[in-house]
Amino acid sequence: MSDMNGFVDPRFEGVRTTLAAMLASGQDIGASFAATIDGEPVIDLWGGWADEAQTRPWERDTIVNVYSTTKTMTALTALWLADQGELKFEERVAHYWPEFAAAGKQDVTVAMLMSHSAGLSGFAEPMQPEDLYDWDLVCTRLAAQAPYWAPGTAPGYHAVTQGYLVGEVVRRITGKSLGTVFAENLAQPLGADFHIGLPASEDARVADLVPPPGGAAISPGEPSELTKNMQSNPRIDPLDTRTRAWRGAEIPAAGGQGNARSVVAVQTLMANGGVSGGKRLLSEAGVRRAQELQIEGHDLILNMPVTYGLGYGLPGPARPFPNPNSVFWGGYGGSLVVCDMDARLCMSYVMNKMAGTTVGDMRAGMLMAGVWGALLG
Repeated sequence: MSDMNGFVDPRFEGVRTTLAAMLASGQDIGASFAATIDGEPVIDLWGGWADEAQTRPWERDTIVNVYSTTKTMTALTALWLADQGELKFEERVAHYWPEFAAAGKQDVTVAMLMSHSAGLSGFAEPMQPEDLYDWDLVCTRLAAQAPYWAPGTAPGYHAVTQGYLVGEVVRRITGKSLGTVFAENLAQPLGADFHIGLPASEDARVADLVPPPGGAAISPGEPSELTKNMQSNPRIDPLDTRTRAWRGAEIPAAGGQGNARSVVAVQTLMANGGVSGGKRLLSEAGVRRAQELQIEGHDLILNMPVTYGLGYGLPGPARPFPNPNSVFWGGYGGSLVVCDMDARLCMSYVMNKMAGTTVGDMRAGMLMAGVWGALLG
């Protein structure tokens, strides 16, 4: 097997043991796990293979599509813009993007986009997978579309659409794409190897996502019509992530490429009061806004209870965390990032062997429980 690499603070040696066991057992093919406390790296581990045939080792700089963990980068970009005084979450979307007022959406706020409650969980028009690579097409369709439910009345996971919706607001304010604003103001200042729109020059470093066996269900039970619409229009095929077209496109809800170290480098801002790598990029108040409860209840798409803040999930009955002042999000297949503001702890797990779930599986949970266990006793 490929070796485990990286370092771990002696307090968290059990986490290395757990990750090594996952790789040795075949529970994982290739994976990385990283954590910071008070902004300082305490874990940075990686190992296994970048491909299913086990011909390419997972290297220090291997990156992979992390699906919806990308949403935390999009959310943080919006939080950064708000912290600059350029964006108001309580403002109507149509204030920044006039065309969006069509079809009864004139009162939808930016906060509703951030919290999956705008009623635009999927596309009304038939969509081909390659349509997701055409920013203007997607935004034009979403602007013209009527909401599926009264905006602000219920949560319903905007699995793919959220990135375009928030991203277009950012573009209308800054004149630049979401991926560009993220790169210039967050990733590059922190030296974080995370990309929303990956240059072709980096393709050789990308691990292959290995699809879950037998297709995955996004939610427990029989999927609703809304859930089917989100899943199948267009169909999301993990093998598309191996293409240049997917990697090069900006899909800010699902297309980000990175590894645990780069996810943590950026999201440490959330856990550590706006500071990462010794650099202050947001105010403490600007970061804490993510915790403002926007909506809770039964998610119409995920078919489970949820608690949503501004762009992040919040702890709730379905997601108890050791510390209540935490925010998190994960990606289809198993990637996850958690920012614990009380412990000033940020941790992330990123892998290429997908589990058949969008709401997390045991692998990230076991690793993170090991960190919390060692830290909190």
